[in-house]
Amino acid sequence: MSAPLAEGARGRLLVHARAVIRAHLAGEHAPLPEVEDEQLREPRGAFVTLRRGDGGLRGCIGRVETDRSILETVAEVAVAAATTDPRFRPVTVEELPELRLEISALSPPAPVHPDRVEVGLHGLIVRHGGRSGLLLPQVATEYGWDRESFLDWVCRKAGLPRSTWREEGCELLCFTAEVFSEE
Repeated sequence: MSAPLAEGARGRLLVHARAVIRAHLAGEHAPLPEVEDEQLREPRGAFVTLRRGDGGLRGCIGRVETDRSILETVAEVAVAAATTDPRFRPVTVEELPELRLEISALSPPAPVHPDRVEVGLHGLIVRHGGRSGLLLPQVATEYGWDRESFLDWVCRKAGLPRSTWREEGCELLCFTAEVFSEE
């Protein structure tokens, strides 16, 4: 399990995420900064969420498991959240200053029994019949879901019937996330 990220590491990740999005939108390449912080070199999954001024979602893409450093992962998924989230048109250079970035640094996923899922602590991944879906821990609390609702909605996200998590052969994984954002 990864140690919690220090404030300085969190700040550097947020600055780097915004810089790589800005560079990409301008048609430039943002080099990976030299870092001495071991936490930023550690392989770790991450999601980058973009929010409008009113708090509405503008993009969210992530990678759960990776062999790349969290710095590299955040750079990759930040650009993807801004440009390839299929739910939204690509972000423009003009709107970038109005967007707030949020990063979710993930723990490795592990199998979990449905009774052990803790709303607000765990994110969920469901896999069944060639389909999979994922919800970050903060989604359940944002919507006020209880455990069963959270389990139902992760199935729905996968395009499965809501109660699929109860079926034999359904794989359920949980992970935790350190969530931090620009002020």
